[in-house]
Amino acid sequence: MISRTNRDLAKEHRPGRIRDRLERPRGESPLGDFMRGGVDGVITTFAVVAGSAGGGLAATTVIILGLANLVADGFSMGVSNYLGTRSRQQEVAQARADENWQLEANPEGERQEIREIFARKGLEGEALDQIVEVITSDKRVWVDTMMAEELKLSEISARPLRAALYTLVAFVLCGFVPLLPFVAGTGAFDRMFAISTGLAAATFFALGIGKGVVLGASPLRSGLQTLLIGSVAAVLAYAVGVGLRTLFGISSA
Repeated sequence: MISRTNRDLAKEHRPGRIRDRLERPRGESPLGDFMRGGVDGVITTFAVVAGSAGGGLAATTVIILGLANLVADGFSMGVSNYLGTRSRQQEVAQARADENWQLEANPEGERQEIREIFARKGLEGEALDQIVEVITSDKRVWVDTMMAEELKLSEISARPLRAALYTLVAFVLCGFVPLLPFVAGTGAFDRMFAISTGLAAATFFALGIGKGVVLGASPLRSGLQTLLIGSVAAVLAYAVGVGLRTLFGISSA
């Protein structure tokens, strides 16, 4: 993200630049999909690690359950995000079709809606009459205005395949990190658990910092917030493991 202090606003607001931005809008950032996939990936696999540690299970159990969850949950999240984003895309398309139908069936009613929208923005008299006339003289502009102003729907935000891909890749890459010590077999279970904990914490913190940098927020604060979320999930998983081991009298592996 470009620092605000380094931006040439005069250059950015030249007519040609403005037209380019309007014709090729940036759309919804994939950051949200990547963050969601990354954080959920680490939480999912480290929950297996922490739960297994609390339950006194073997390292092989961590590997089996961790990899199984990584593949299955990663695929599930990617598909779910695709279907959810696709549903939003279909919602927008259906809303546009409905607006087109309403415009054909009741143009006077739709014209009155345009008048009300801009009257609420403070326009009145001749200025209001003029803007209503201009907008309603072009069917596409008319429908675009209703989509944006009445329904608050954007057609550029829904990109199902990209959303699914970013979610899946982030889930698998970040989710594999806590499993590394167990897959590599770096010693006794306690040692592998300690290394896994450090790697998971570092991944949470790095994801938060990345989000802060991209959004122009405090990287440290964003990193700590993400780390806190992951820590709470890990503690809960560990507590469940301990509780179940105590309840069923399971001995440590």
